[in-house]
Amino acid sequence: MKTIFSGIQPSGTLTIGNYIGAMRQFIELQNDYQCYFCIVDQHAITVPQDPQTLRKNIRSLAALYLAVGIDPDKATLFIQSEVPAHAQAAWMLQCISYIGELERMTQFKDKSAGKEAVSAGLLTYPPLMAADILLYNTDLVPVGEDQKQHLELTRDLAERFNKKYREIFTIPEIQIPKVGARIMSLQDPKKKMSKSDPNQKGYISLLDEPKQIMKKIKSAVTDSDGIVKYDKENKPGISNLLSIYSTFSNQSISEIEKQYEGKGYGQFKADLAELIIEELQPIQEKYKELINSPELDRILDEGAEKANMVASKMVKKMEAAMGLGRKRR
Repeated sequence: MKTIFSGIQPSGTLTIGNYIGAMRQFIELQNDYQCYFCIVDQHAITVPQDPQTLRKNIRSLAALYLAVGIDPDKATLFIQSEVPAHAQAAWMLQCISYIGELERMTQFKDKSAGKEAVSAGLLTYPPLMAADILLYNTDLVPVGEDQKQHLELTRDLAERFNKKYREIFTIPEIQIPKVGARIMSLQDPKKKMSKSDPNQKGYISLLDEPKQIMKKIKSAVTDSDGIVKYDKENKPGISNLLSIYSTFSNQSISEIEKQYEGKGYGQFKADLAELIIEELQPIQEKYKELINSPELDRILDEGAEKANMVASKMVKKMEAAMGLGRKRR
């Protein structure tokens, strides 16, 4: 059975962009693959975090993973910092990474732009991400379009290690969903929808109440011609909403365009909001059951134990290949 790894940062409540771009796929993938789903809290601290808020977000994200349909009997769900092998492997991969290639990462450029000082962790984020993936002999990594560059570096580092030392890493493949891979902000449709957006109208959280969802969709930026038509270049706002509608309704964009021919944006937006509300309702109910339950702790404990068993074996292989530690007599 092939292996899948995916990690999400606990830097705020997940949006429908995270749900469409990643989590929705996980429900199907766990039936056919050996899946490791990781809450990457060590990635979160590459930028300043309030410790209490971070802990709250870690637990909330774990509950959401389960609420959307991740089955702990089929997949391994765990917290990154509870598996020490991630930090150990990341250091070894940092030592074969080049500063130039890390500085070329688009996300580093974006997050460091205009700042007097940035953490070294922000620069060395990609080797930690590579470690996350490579520790589990991962065959496939389902990600949004924005993470493609990091995955390509992961493949480069795996190949570099295999060639320089010993062939121990599986070279992972990238899987990007064909529709909805990159959901954009509702207020600025030229930038990605983000849970860390200071403008809360720009995203829909998985825990938003129905009234909030309706209000945010109705206030989403479109254009003045009122024609429901996909045209990413000239009509980015309505095109983004059409992508969201297509994913939640399982209809093609052309079918939706025909459905709303001559109807204008008002009806389209109201129907889209109802679609989102209907799909999120059972997720929100399950989340409320889990968030303060001992069951959530038990699942995370068992997940960390399973992940530790696999990851620690790979770290030992890496250390042996690089010549670290003593050779036993």
